[in-house]
Amino acid sequence: MKKRLVQQGLVAGAFALVSGTIATAQDAPLSSIDWLSDSLATPAAAVAPRNEPGVANSASVESITVVPLDAPSPDGIGLIPRRQAGLPGSLWAGSDLDQLRRLIATLPVDPLPAQQDLIRLILLTELDPPMGAGPEGLLFQARVDALLARGALDEAAEMLERTGSNSPAIFQRAFDVALLQGHETAGCERLRETPGISPNFTTRIFCLARTGDWHAAALTLESARALGHVSEAEDALLAYFLDPELADTGEKLTAPAHPSPLEFLMFQAIGEGMPTNPLPLAFANADLSTTAGWKARIGAAERLARVGSLSPERLFTIYSERRPAASGGVWERVALIQSLDAALKAGDDKKVSTLLPQAWEAMAAERLEIPFATLFGTRLEEVQLTGQAGALAFRIGLLSDQYERLALTHPAPPGADGPFLAALAKGMPGEAAAPDALARAIADGFNAPALPESLSRPLADGRLGEAILQAMAVMESGTHGDLEDVTVAIGFLREVRLEEAARKYGLQLMLLHRRG
Repeated sequence: MKKRLVQQGLVAGAFALVSGTIATAQDAPLSSIDWLSDSLATPAAAVAPRNEPGVANSASVESITVVPLDAPSPDGIGLIPRRQAGLPGSLWAGSDLDQLRRLIATLPVDPLPAQQDLIRLILLTELDPPMGAGPEGLLFQARVDALLARGALDEAAEMLERTGSNSPAIFQRAFDVALLQGHETAGCERLRETPGISPNFTTRIFCLARTGDWHAAALTLESARALGHVSEAEDALLAYFLDPELADTGEKLTAPAHPSPLEFLMFQAIGEGMPTNPLPLAFANADLSTTAGWKARIGAAERLARVGSLSPERLFTIYSERRPAASGGVWERVALIQSLDAALKAGDDKKVSTLLPQAWEAMAAERLEIPFATLFGTRLEEVQLTGQAGALAFRIGLLSDQYERLALTHPAPPGADGPFLAALAKGMPGEAAAPDALARAIADGFNAPALPESLSRPLADGRLGEAILQAMAVMESGTHGDLEDVTVAIGFLREVRLEEAARKYGLQLMLLHRRG
């Protein structure tokens, strides 16, 4: 068998992680992701000899993409109307395009939830394109890449669909999103139907097979091998992909440490699927499929819910699919959530009082407090809880979107920080004594503190969006223990009329204990 593999050029090995060949040198350092499939060909590698019948039957259209210079820029595309977002359409006015791209590329992927919500708002809102925006949509690409870095495939897919663009850079992202969403056949169909898009040989062979033309796929692999257009590792993986018998009887291939979506999918197809936990967040979406095991689905759902890329409701749906058949770890967490839900439905105050601290501790250990608060915060008001359970329910409610209503309609729980938390939720932290240094820093932020030049200068120059992006580093520093930056961050958010973000940031600093 080993001799046969060598003769066919099927040497097992890892793929080299490569970025898309369509990216320019200017684009490369400004991308926040580095795992896009090398799915499109350079002109030299894209066009095979005309006398090769297998290549002639491929899914490509061998022409060069031409974009009119006066074509509209996709940089203004978004999913949230600006009025709904509460952001001015001129958010990017006066800012340098490359500076905006750099700031977006360096945004933290897993910050405090209040900060994550603000990041998503900026990434998803329809805004006027900045100065220098062109039809290639460089800011749009940066925003999509930031969504992909957070595993937000559904939002990225809808953004990409709205462009209507056939540019290689945008197509490359749309193709990879389709692969990770399990829509590879649709992605390949679009590839075949898109003028000006030329796939490389690996993508071409994959798509020929996925669209049913296995014979042409095999001929194309032979041509690519003869012309030296596939590496030994690519040759091996493609051969296994096209020949199930070889995949069953041949030597096991070595999975790449940093796979592209196309590599990931082909390894999955030959029965050598990779665990998604060590991979970038976008890959976790593959485990949301109903064909994945329940434990893998739960793990993927929790990873995505933690960064806001999966709704709490969908997380709960996955938690509720069946009864845990084992105990400990994830199964204990699922059992507690299911039991708490049942106790709330039954209105069993005593059982809720017993289960709530356990369920909260289990979710907090996985940094899933916000999904938990979203699911149960208001429901906990329906039962009569006293003592520690009642105080915990109040604090959980302050982490939900109903924080202000709760503070206005319910008495603050006993304890040193209860009155301050309630006052902060109402936007008036100065009305209560600050219980510690963090609370004092938060309260100082509501007193219009002086802003550093890094924030005041772009504000004075009308570069609001740039200032908000700059403030993300200040918010992150505050989360990690810099009390001066806590004050500055809250003062800045209130200065630019992001009051809800300011209050949530303060409440989460107090309640989530993520500092340090």
